[in-house]
Amino acid sequence: MLKVVFLGTPKIAVKSLEYLHSLENIEVVAVVTQEDKPSGRGHKLTPPPIKQVAERLGIKVFQPKSIRKEADIINSLKDLQPDFFVTFAFGQILSQEVLDIPKFATVNLHASLLPKYRGANPIQRCIYNGDKVTGITTMLTVLALDAGDICMTENIEITEAMNDVELAEIISIKSPRLLESTLMGLAGGELKTHVQDESMVSFANKFSKQDGLVDFSKSAFDISNQVRSMYSWPNAFTYYKNKMLKLMETQAIPYEGCEENGTVISITKEGIEVCAGKDKLLITQVKPEGKGLMSAAAWANGSGISKGDKLGV
Repeated sequence: MLKVVFLGTPKIAVKSLEYLHSLENIEVVAVVTQEDKPSGRGHKLTPPPIKQVAERLGIKVFQPKSIRKEADIINSLKDLQPDFFVTFAFGQILSQEVLDIPKFATVNLHASLLPKYRGANPIQRCIYNGDKVTGITTMLTVLALDAGDICMTENIEITEAMNDVELAEIISIKSPRLLESTLMGLAGGELKTHVQDESMVSFANKFSKQDGLVDFSKSAFDISNQVRSMYSWPNAFTYYKNKMLKLMETQAIPYEGCEENGTVISITKEGIEVCAGKDKLLITQVKPEGKGLMSAAAWANGSGISKGDKLGV
């Protein structure tokens, strides 16, 4: 039986932990995750999703502030004599001392087809850039960022309307079995890794809040990708009468006749049509300032916006 220490933090990694724990040939001997953090309106101290699952499953949990600097935890992990570390959205950088603990390797599940989109934000960036295909990669972790040898990959289609939350859920579902195949293949010696092509490397940096500001001089297709990629955070947004309006769902439509970007072309039961980069952006769902998610048509009825008005001001 393989002994595994699982290092992860957010919801996307939960199914992988649950699946590995359920296998007869793998024992998850410990979980390492981030510290509890304040959450919600009351700022209540809340454990990360991985900790909640680990405690439910009866798995020992470590929560270092920085695993590289906490000798007690490092020594405790060494005492477990694991065969593998598995990392999935852990959120901390490992030291060489930590990487050397497992018998075989530290295997990372990365949410892109490496070497494309190394870094912290691959799910959102691939949608933002209009990619039609992404995927998941298992790799051997090294000190350099997402630069280790590739073990296995699996492609995932990005459909036209898919947002980052939906893509993350697909990745969450597909990751467990790829991790299982990787661990068993490495332990048995059948799986041969290969080095990454450095000439193909790209990086996926995190968004800032200001990245959500919509520029209606860009094409409607680029704006729609922006909206889909930022559905979870920070949300694409514009202004109407100096109040923020978050765009939660849009559709790009080829169009001839737009003259001034950001101008409302029409308001229908489907939503608000706006000029964008000489094409037409159909806004179907919004979050007005201080309110929840609603249809763009309902917001239009209440806000008094009409044909010829401009967004972005």
